[in-house]
Parts: sequence; C-alpha cells; structure tokens
Amino acid sequence: MRKIVNSTYISLDGVVEQPHLWPTLDRRPTDERKDTIQTELLQACDAVLMGRRTYEGFAPVWQSRSGDPLSDRMNTIPKYVVSTTLQDPDWANTTVISSDAAAEIRRLKEQPGQDIVQYGFGAVSTLLMENDLLDELHLWFHPLFVGGGPGDGALFPKGPATQFELIGSTILEDGMAILTYRVA
Repeated sequence: MRKIVNSTYISLDGVVEQPHLWPTLDRRPTDERKDTIQTELLQACDAVLMGRRTYEGFAPVWQSRSGDPLSDRMNTIPKYVVSTTLQDPDWANTTVISSDAAAEIRRLKEQPGQDIVQYGFGAVSTLLMENDLLDELHLWFHPLFVGGGPGDGALFPKGPATQFELIGSTILEDGMAILTYRVA
C-alpha cells in the first residue's frame, strides 16, 4: 500500500501558511541539498495531494517554472485537490476531490504505485489523521519567526490526538532542520 507523506514548511513560531512571503535573511548561507531533498521526495511519489488554498498558492508559481527536475515533475505529476469550491483547475493533471474525500483518498492510497506527497497543513491533514491515512510528516523548520502564528497556543490547527515517532533528521547549513516523523 502506498504511503501518504506530508511535507510542510514551518517557522519557529508555528506559521505554516504562505512560506513564499516569509522574511529571509540575505546573509544566511544557502544549502543546495534543499532542492535535492525536495526533488527526491517528489520523485519517490507519483501523486500530489493538497487542499484548495495550497493549490491556489502552488499552481501559479509552479506553472511559471520549467527546465529543472523539481519543476518539471511538479507540473506533470497527477495532482488531487480536496475542495468543494474549486471547479475548473487550470494546472495540468489536476483532479478535484469534491465529495467523500476520506474514501476517495483511501482508494488512491490502496492503488498500486509510488507514495503520495501531501503539501500544506490544515483541513486536509486533519482529515488524513482523523481517518488514519497519514503515514509520515516531514517538517521543514525554518529558523525564523514570521509573526502571527495560529491562535490558541497551538502549533498546528486543532485535530485529533496523534502520536509520531522520529525516523530521520537533516540539518542544513542555513540552520533549517528537516525532521521526519512516522505515525506511531
């Protein structure tokens, strides 16, 4: 059975939304492994799963990129968007899951093939955890505070109690830590 792997960027103050708008420090060293790790994850998967807000952030950015392995893979891989409002997605190979999302995602997971990567962390991630569909969580901690993280003192939006076990970690030269957790 295929795994569903969530890959999410997170700031130290718990912000997970709109990472393309986060402040950056020009003096921070860059680490080429970021693109390699992202490309390896996407190459190990044959489908992308996301919610409508993630789709709306990803589609215009990725559609404007090409000529590198990550962009080319992202633009050609089948994409599944959980949404009751998205009607006519214009990003190639995109299918909208508009009803009985848990059952449809379970069906996708049971099909033969490579793993499925899920980007973003919100309602779709909560749905996956509530239905025991999420297998791994890759958190890309960015060493910065964005300001304005989720309320109620919670790092993530409220969801069911879920335990994870650490199965890997990578520390990049720019201070970013990538922690890989598996649902225990």
